[in-house]
Formats: sequence, structure tokens, C-alpha cells
Amino acid sequence: MNSSPAVRMERHGDNGDSGEIALIVLQDSARMNPLGRPLQLRLRELLAEVREDTSLRALVLTAEGRGFCVGADLSSMGGAQGGAQADGRTLGAQTADNMHQLSNRLILDLQQLPVPVVCAINGAAAGAGVGLALAGDVALAARSAYFYLPFLPRLGIVPDLGTTWFIERRLGRARALGLSLLGDRLGAQQAADWGLVWACVDDEALREQALATAARLARLPAGAVLEARRALDHAAASTLEQQLHYEAERQRDLVGAPAFMEGVQAFMQKREPVFAPRQPG
Repeated sequence: MNSSPAVRMERHGDNGDSGEIALIVLQDSARMNPLGRPLQLRLRELLAEVREDTSLRALVLTAEGRGFCVGADLSSMGGAQGGAQADGRTLGAQTADNMHQLSNRLILDLQQLPVPVVCAINGAAAGAGVGLALAGDVALAARSAYFYLPFLPRLGIVPDLGTTWFIERRLGRARALGLSLLGDRLGAQQAADWGLVWACVDDEALREQALATAARLARLPAGAVLEARRALDHAAASTLEQQLHYEAERQRDLVGAPAFMEGVQAFMQKREPVFAPRQPG
């Protein structure tokens, strides 16, 4: 595996380095982990490794230092005045193209990963870092962490990397608009109380709690996280009648499958089910 000063990956589990949980850590801590191009490229490479390695059954994404991720690397745009760039594109066109080609794909990589994703938010999640923090399946926030959307009040641009999609669905329109327009920091405990994240935990316990949560998720049937995501996405755009039909049709395929049969046998035998790992392809 190629090394990178900005991102590293470890394996955790009962068997040490041969465990079933991938831990990906952003470690540009001196700069609070901005989303520079090298970091994003390396992160996508590691997510591809997780996707292809069927022995991995869960992922924890976290960071080192005081910040989880402070969003775009504005230092790389510091000399820009909004005019044409060296290649003839405006700064806005260059930014949008980079988002289409890299940053947006990073968020989709996380959302489409065939294993559950736990985001352990160790510190500030600001700007596009909010979208990254919310792109997993279960978000745990350290007590000192906070969420900050400076896009509109400070920069006159819209929240991006899926931030508007995530916060509107989790918080509702009123709170999503308030956070977007006022730019107030949302502390971890309030974020948990509002339902933006799964839980707020003490700083020193964050990584241990995240790995323990990932260990629980790793025991799920292969494909369970994909089914859950798809079912909830379908529900968000469906009537009750349409969703009832969707659920019945999914059961047509899933009831009687190996995972269901193992679950029934485990219930009858009063034991925990043991589900088969992911299969290639």
C-alpha cells in the first residue's frame, strides 16, 4: 500500500492486523485536515481497497488533532480573484469541475460502500467537512466537536459535498436553513439531541466507541447496509402505499436467502447468528 502523510489505514478486530474493521485516519492535523486534492485522491484509493477486500466488514473514518475536517483547502485558492485561470476557466468553473470529478465522487464512494461506515468526528467539522462527516451510516461526535457552515454568511456560496442533502433530511428545513444562514456553531451534544448524529461521546472514548460500534455492524449480514440505505432512500421519495409495495418486493428476494435462514436457525437454537462474509463481485 502506498504511503501518504495525509491519510493512513489500519485493520482492527479480534485478530489484530487481520481484523475485519478498516480504520481510516485523516492526519494532516496541523491544518485540521482540509480537503486538498492529494488527501481526497488517497482517501478514494483507500475506500476502493475497502470495497474490494471482502474480508473487511466495516469501516471507521476519523481524524487526528483538533479538527475532523475543515472543508476546502482555501489556501490553494488564496491568490484567486475570480477571473480566468491559466487554463482559461473561471475559478468557479474550475471549482465545479473539481467537485464533479473528485469531491462529489468521494461522498458517493462512502454512500455506496458495501460495508457499514462509522464516522468518528473527533473535532471541528466545518464547511465541506460537514458533508464528509455525515456521509457515513452512523456518526459519533466527540464532546468537543462541533459543526460549522460558513458557506453563505462568510463566503456567499452554498453548502456543498452533500451537506444540504444531509442536514435537511436529518434536521428539517427550519434548522437546516438556520444553520446555513446564521453560521452558528452546532455543538456535538446539541447535534445528537437534534438527531444530526447518532451519539455524543467523551473525547477520550471516541475511537474505542467507534471501533466497538463498527464491530457490532461487522456482524450484520453481508449486504444489510446496502438494503437499509436503499429502503430509506426509497421511503424518502415514496407514498406509504409505494413503500409498502417496495418492502414486500424486497422480502420476496430476501426471505429464504442464506442470511434469513441462518437468522431463523439462530433464533430457534437461542444463539447469536453467524453470517457469511461478503462475496467478491
